[in-house]
Amino acid sequence: MKKKIKIGILFGGKSAEHEVSLQSAKNVCDALDPEKYEPVLLGIDKSGRWFLLDQQDFLLDSEDPKQIRLRDSGLPIVLVPGGGGRIVHASTLRPETFVDLIFPILHGPFGEDGTVQGLLKLADLPFVGAGVLGSAIGMDKDVMKRLLRDAGLPIGKFAVLKSQEPAPNFAALAEKLGLPLFVKPANMGSSVGVSKVQTETEYQQGIAEAFLYDNKIIIEEYIEARELECSVLEDEGPAASVPGEVISTHEFYSYNAKYIDENGAVLAIPAKIPPETAEKVRALAVKTFQTLNAEGLSRVDFFLKPNGAILVNEINTLPGFTKISMYPKLWEASGLSYPRLIDKLIGIARRRFEKEKRLKTTI
Repeated sequence: MKKKIKIGILFGGKSAEHEVSLQSAKNVCDALDPEKYEPVLLGIDKSGRWFLLDQQDFLLDSEDPKQIRLRDSGLPIVLVPGGGGRIVHASTLRPETFVDLIFPILHGPFGEDGTVQGLLKLADLPFVGAGVLGSAIGMDKDVMKRLLRDAGLPIGKFAVLKSQEPAPNFAALAEKLGLPLFVKPANMGSSVGVSKVQTETEYQQGIAEAFLYDNKIIIEEYIEARELECSVLEDEGPAASVPGEVISTHEFYSYNAKYIDENGAVLAIPAKIPPETAEKVRALAVKTFQTLNAEGLSRVDFFLKPNGAILVNEINTLPGFTKISMYPKLWEASGLSYPRLIDKLIGIARRRFEKEKRLKTTI
């Protein structure tokens, strides 16, 4: 009998997107082919501690996105640097298990921003998704937008504010960017800490809210447009899925609309757009993926303006894998099932690792 590949599913995390990660991890675990893979559940609690968890019993209220949480009955563990997948007890250092590969289902800071990716490289392990640089770029909306702009890709107007700086004058900013404005943390996803502001009072409140989650915030123009998303998979060169459209029933596509309210948005898959527009979106998705040094997978989000102009909004290097997430749904509509998608992502990660292992580390 062929030996199964032990896949460490790393999820949870010290992030405001912790609960989204729990939902994604459950779906990925369920989608793994039991004939080929053995999942190893590695949960990270909100304080950053790692636990080895029972696959059958690792979540509480798993069907309720409002109440879902990590069960705190696992073994405290650490991943051994240079250990090639060895995992030991955090206190006794006795061996507990090992993994062949890590599938990080982590969203937001301390998971999607290059920190965990650096740790996994030090641990000498293959892992799914972008490396350190691509992850860090994709998380920082300021750096991401500047790179896209300098590469000649179409983006919206924006301004950046750091915590030690005085806030730009509201009237001057409104004249430059228009109203309303979006105020958001530079390093966060899932619409956490995002405010749509119309007045100076709302502007100051939005700044205070965004600074709760990051020390750098980004202020963007409001763009009257349809919201499109496109999934990218790097398999013998990056390929793009059919585009989909998010039609929010909320004022904007907020965290609640994405993950809590089942009726928070309508997902039109594929998007009802002309074929030539769909091809432009797909080409821009691949170009964005390459420009930002992404690897493995990404979801690229766009604005489609009434005049037909397409703007790149942002990239997500570790998109959600919940049952309602766009990334897997777009690939399903493109002919790639959820289990086959997971299979491909694991294969891509292993091939990249083997390629990197061939590089010289000595002179």
